[in-house]
Amino acid sequence: MSADDPQARLRRIAADSAWFMEALRAARDLGLPAWCIGAGAVRNLVWDALHGHRRPSPLADIDLAWFDASDLRRARDAALQARLPRLPIAPWEVTNQAGVHLWFEAHFGHPVAPLASLEEAVASWPEFATSVGIRLDDGDRLSVIAPHGLDDLFGMVVRRNPRRVDVATYRRRIAGKRYAERWPRVRVVPE
Repeated sequence: MSADDPQARLRRIAADSAWFMEALRAARDLGLPAWCIGAGAVRNLVWDALHGHRRPSPLADIDLAWFDASDLRRARDAALQARLPRLPIAPWEVTNQAGVHLWFEAHFGHPVAPLASLEEAVASWPEFATSVGIRLDDGDRLSVIAPHGLDDLFGMVVRRNPRRVDVATYRRRIAGKRYAERWPRVRVVPE
């Protein structure tokens, strides 16, 4: 891979972050079959690095996404979450992506189809810049899940992923996240 390879660049940023590596090690220690830390945790990590922020930006939660279609009980997510150490950066949110279709409509107001894999789940996340996950294997190697690529993440572009988020929800997210206040070089694509 060349020095300009975006996945290599993302792995370097992750490896240089003490809090992110601590989170990855904690998640790995759960022994889940398919998992990643993604969404806002990765976005904040990268945009903070690109803006030269010395301290991490506030983060609502550390999204630990995993996939196991054999047991869809929400209680299992809660039990896994309880096993994770408390980190000062943010609380954990553990979600088995195989079961999202069971509760999504009650929470967000519209149904979604069942997902077939962790990669398909990551591909459905709200913005292309947040449709990214990072995993740490037993050999301490970082791997990246980025089904839509990393252009929006490194380009600091907020663009709606139409697969799961409608325009109204996207607009509410933009208003609530206050991207430009937190990262002045971010460009929001209106829908």
